[in-house]
Formats: sequence, C-alpha cells, structure tokens
Amino acid sequence: MDSFSKIVVLDNEVQAQILASLLEEAGIPHRMRSYHDSALNGLFQGTKGWGHVDAPIQFREQILELLERVNQAGELNDKQDEPE
Repeated sequence: MDSFSKIVVLDNEVQAQILASLLEEAGIPHRMRSYHDSALNGLFQGTKGWGHVDAPIQFREQILELLERVNQAGELNDKQDEPE
C-alpha cells in the first residue's frame, strides 16, 4: 500500500467537499484531514486553513490541477455574483 503524504492545505469546507468528489471520481486515493478541534471550536481553521489532503505523492500534480480547477470555478462564480 502506498504511504500517504500531506499534499495541499485547503481553504474551506466547500472547497474540500468539491475536491473530494473530484478525487473520488478520478479514482485517486486520498484522506481529507480537518483542522477542526471541538475544544477550541475551530479557532485554528481561520488562520491555518480548513484542513489538508493526504494522498500518495505520485498523485500530487493531479490533485493540484484538480484544486486549481475548483478555485477557478469558484472565482468565476464570485465574479458572476458581483453587482454591475
């Protein structure tokens, strides 16, 4: 079994959910690790990110490309929501 490494830090839960769906669809093994700590009520998520993706290192480039697509789609949606 391939060992898992930290690949990329995620900004928020929506980004994590969309990326997880894309990774599952692509058949890329992964784990999503949230930085949420119930004792501190998610305090560190505001500064350190939502969490990160663990995966075998050979999938790093594919994961980063998928994340870029997610981010670009989010930017397009933000621009469409702006008043003219």
